[in-house]
Amino acid sequence: MKRISSSTPWEDTVGYSRAVVIGNLVEVSGTTATDSEGRVVARGDPYQQTRHAIENVLRALKEAGAGAEHVVRTRLYVTDIEMWEEYGRAHREFFGDARPATTMVQVSRLIHPDMLVEIEVTAIVEP
Repeated sequence: MKRISSSTPWEDTVGYSRAVVIGNLVEVSGTTATDSEGRVVARGDPYQQTRHAIENVLRALKEAGAGAEHVVRTRLYVTDIEMWEEYGRAHREFFGDARPATTMVQVSRLIHPDMLVEIEVTAIVEP
């Protein structure tokens, strides 16, 4: 098993890894639009937050030896489902060719009030 860290303060505070690799399976933890110091970026902008969160996911996938083309499942937890097209547009830009199974659900809130989206990803890397 390989554990991948983004070195943000959230990981130590909560006690988790950004991603875990077991064999050819890569599980990426819920990922938000934060910078390297854990600060929320793109406040109030669901499209830009989704893009930034996915870019954070892709960094973890790269370290795991995977890319967007290996993603088989995404889960988007959003705070305003009425903005689904903004979240979806960013998702399509990164995963449109891979076309993973996906879920988008509205939640009452995320861990920080400025966070609009949190994304989990499952990827399978060919042996």
